[in-house]
Amino acid sequence: MKSDPHVERLPYPTKPLLLGDHAIEEYVIPDECREDVLRLLYLFVPVPRLNAWREDLHTGRKFQVREFRVIRHSGRNWLFTPFIEEGGGSVIDWIPTTPPRRTLP
Repeated sequence: MKSDPHVERLPYPTKPLLLGDHAIEEYVIPDECREDVLRLLYLFVPVPRLNAWREDLHTGRKFQVREFRVIRHSGRNWLFTPFIEEGGGSVIDWIPTTPPRRTLP
């Protein structure tokens, strides 16, 4: 039987992440492994490129896909936006967008 990457622990170290009263684990994923992890955990097809832009539906903030974070909670691996401490959403809350506008000094 094939293992489930959402349930099996990933082969990366973790660090504690405090969200409100809950202590969970966040994986520390090296830059050179981020594309593989994205392909493993992304729930939809097609998988976006690391340099693609997404907007977090919960915070309204834009981010590059390469900034994703992976947490371990309730026996599962979860793909999140970089804004998790601010109430940012999981991968189901990412919508395609354009890069933010540059502001001139």
